[in-house]
Amino acid sequence: MRPMTTRLADIAAHAGVSEATVSRVLNGKPGVSPATRQAVLTALDVLGYERPARLRQRRAGLIGLIIPELTNPIFPAFAEVIESALARHGYMAVLCSQAPGGVAEDEYIEMLLERGVAGIIFVNGLHANVNSDRARYARLLEQALPIVLVNGYRPDIDAPFISNDDVASMEAIVAHLAAMGHRRIGLAIGQDVYVPTRRKTEGFRRGMAAHTDLPPDEVESLIVNTMYTVEGGQAAASRLLDAGCTAICGGNDIMAIGAIRAARQRGLEVPADVSVTGMDDSLLTAYLDPPLTTIRQAVREMSMAAVSTVLDEIRGARAPRTELVYRPELVVRRSTAPAPAAARLASAEES
Repeated sequence: MRPMTTRLADIAAHAGVSEATVSRVLNGKPGVSPATRQAVLTALDVLGYERPARLRQRRAGLIGLIIPELTNPIFPAFAEVIESALARHGYMAVLCSQAPGGVAEDEYIEMLLERGVAGIIFVNGLHANVNSDRARYARLLEQALPIVLVNGYRPDIDAPFISNDDVASMEAIVAHLAAMGHRRIGLAIGQDVYVPTRRKTEGFRRGMAAHTDLPPDEVESLIVNTMYTVEGGQAAASRLLDAGCTAICGGNDIMAIGAIRAARQRGLEVPADVSVTGMDDSLLTAYLDPPLTTIRQAVREMSMAAVSTVLDEIRGARAPRTELVYRPELVVRRSTAPAPAAARLASAEES
């Protein structure tokens, strides 16, 4: 093969396109039809030039799996089901987990392209950040690489999405707490730049409007945005306890652990003095003290759908460019209880 010190004019002439079009294909840029892209690749092969790594033949047996981290048990749960399902179909998952200061999603994408993966599944990736650039995904789609995105729907990305119903999740949590007499219910949630955060917050607002008599401005004062970590949950819960909350909804199970820690640091008992809920039903929740009331994501069903969708795309069957939303399940355990008598009495007097 001749080295890639390529004369664009030769390739352009052979493919019957402009040099600018050749450059766009070689650099993986959007705006080129599949037929034109194939003509340029054929010209490369015929003229004896080596294709750039990103344009080489994909390996049928490899599929990339990009997840945010391994410290939150919900993400290893997704990875385990997806890896197992892919293996049953003869594929191997290339697991890429991110950590602060580690390899970024864009770097992982480049590494996966260099290895010729047949597709990529993103779980809670940068697509979930409303401020992130959609170009990274558009470029993959322009290259006809099958991708599936789990949690964090973005209408500006033309790809299949699979999501938990975060609005319904938080509505169910608030309804459960309100039914036990809680009125001042607080929400400890992550950063507002994430689609799941915004949806959970919307579900919280709807639940509070439907099941309590708090005015909207007061409900807003009981929403604290922080980090999706134990420390973030602890900090948010401290503010909510100062605001007189008798129940705290954690944006995920990890934040709920932080909320329990904040309550105990004040000498409060969970759930006698304050009820705490989580979100996800990760492996650890049933073994906490007390076991955590939470929302169970349909991890297995969502993972199997992601695998089925990416395999269909690899085989040439175009999956619907829409969002497949899975209904969650409320799992009631011992971290929630009726509101303290004083809180119920105050609520009755106000009403």
